[in-house]
Amino acid sequence: MAVINYEPLNSSTDVTTTKTLLYEAIPLTGTIVSGTYSDENIKNFTHGMFQAVYDYPYLSSSANHIFDLSVGYSSNSTISGSVSAVQESKKINMYNQFAQVLLGYTGSDNIVREFESDLSLDGVGKIQDSFFINFSRLITKDQIKKGSFSLTVGTGSWANPFGFTETLTDASASATGKTTNTIGGDYGVLYNAGNTARGVVFYQAGIAILATGSWDSVTDFNSGSSPVYSYTTAQSLASASISGSCDALRHRIKNISFNNTTEINSTIYFCRVPHNKYNYSANPTYLSSSQIRVKSIASDTPISYITTIGLYSPNNELLAMAKLSEPLKKDPTNEITLRVRLDY
Repeated sequence: MAVINYEPLNSSTDVTTTKTLLYEAIPLTGTIVSGTYSDENIKNFTHGMFQAVYDYPYLSSSANHIFDLSVGYSSNSTISGSVSAVQESKKINMYNQFAQVLLGYTGSDNIVREFESDLSLDGVGKIQDSFFINFSRLITKDQIKKGSFSLTVGTGSWANPFGFTETLTDASASATGKTTNTIGGDYGVLYNAGNTARGVVFYQAGIAILATGSWDSVTDFNSGSSPVYSYTTAQSLASASISGSCDALRHRIKNISFNNTTEINSTIYFCRVPHNKYNYSANPTYLSSSQIRVKSIASDTPISYITTIGLYSPNNELLAMAKLSEPLKKDPTNEITLRVRLDY
């Protein structure tokens, strides 16, 4: 029986790690969101807290969950306590839930932070009345790529919502700047064509938060026209139900696009084969009565062929195996370094 020899790996010189980012473009057209399937791809729930959007009628086995829509406002908002309020406690609870998860608390008094349309978190420029777009992990993967998010919404009348449009992007954000980090991960600001902040997008969480004031008075910067009065925050959030407000936003979404990110983490092992080792096969058929079968002359140089790499634990337990695409010839005149990568 041939003897198996183990070559130890040095953790500092023979093992390294790396990360690869893969990007995929995700276009979500308004036709899917607001009318292609006569809203059969929209699911409302009895609790009335949010609305789910699918790419096919949601009862279909082919349907994929795209995102959830909800609305909410802070208890400090000017519309809080409105006499015409509908589902006010639920709207405040939704706002607080998103704020707690994404921003956490401020100070020792455990006051919930409020969203801001800048990166300072200094309490200025608060977004107290919000639409929430919570994208499915199916399409965002590990995170939304910074600087790739774009949302086009209609700002015209109810009868002609796309008579005027506004595009919000995080084009100024990048992996190296124009973002900030909170308890919910990195976020960037969404600006319109006039460089006015209209909301924020949380990249790792896959959540876009739109300030409802964006639709109180909007300028179509493409045509240079006067501001066009649309529906107000009070009309949309105070007097309408959550599902009704979600419908109002959904029917104004013309296009959403971004690149998702898949992170592939890898551990790379450099398996080094010295010139004076592994020149004899570990295959039992290589020997016969302790004699090398493939040699007819004792003075001939030993030759083996490397076909497989095994990674073992400190107790010599086989943990992983890699097969080479073709056998590599090995003899005392050469050394070989084989690179094994494990992705996870």
